[in-house]
Amino acid sequence: MLIKFFVSAANNGYLNGLANEFNESTNSIRKELNNLSSAGYLLKSKENNRIIYNANTSHPMFEVLQKIVRQHLGLEDIVETVIDRIGDVDQIALTGEYAEGIDSGNIEIIINGLNVNKDYLNSIKPKIKKKIGREVSFLVNQKLNSNSIILYKKATK
Repeated sequence: MLIKFFVSAANNGYLNGLANEFNESTNSIRKELNNLSSAGYLLKSKENNRIIYNANTSHPMFEVLQKIVRQHLGLEDIVETVIDRIGDVDQIALTGEYAEGIDSGNIEIIINGLNVNKDYLNSIKPKIKKKIGREVSFLVNQKLNSNSIILYKKATK
């Protein structure tokens, strides 16, 4: 559930939707939502007879939790590896199910830049999988969608 809410502050959910998404009982999801809400990590709002939960970005621990979730997923390692070795990278973004907070096992990364070494990207996939325990798909020079989360952006001079 932490992945759902802390990989991106834009992610939200409601009780029945989360129960279906995680294939868990509404009772167990309700308990976790109540625990996270009472600790101040999640905010609640009412929308069309549903209580919607999302991360409390003003909580003092928000950035720490987000960093922990991203490290758990191996995103920090992916970004460092890519920036160090593949060419002139302008932007790296998380997209797909992980950007929506769904731990599906396949991380989709968009890499935009000049002369991106696709052969190198293909060669590091098995190493990354071994290190983080998840498949990685690299999409080169693709347009970001509304769910994409920017992990790195080259500083402009």
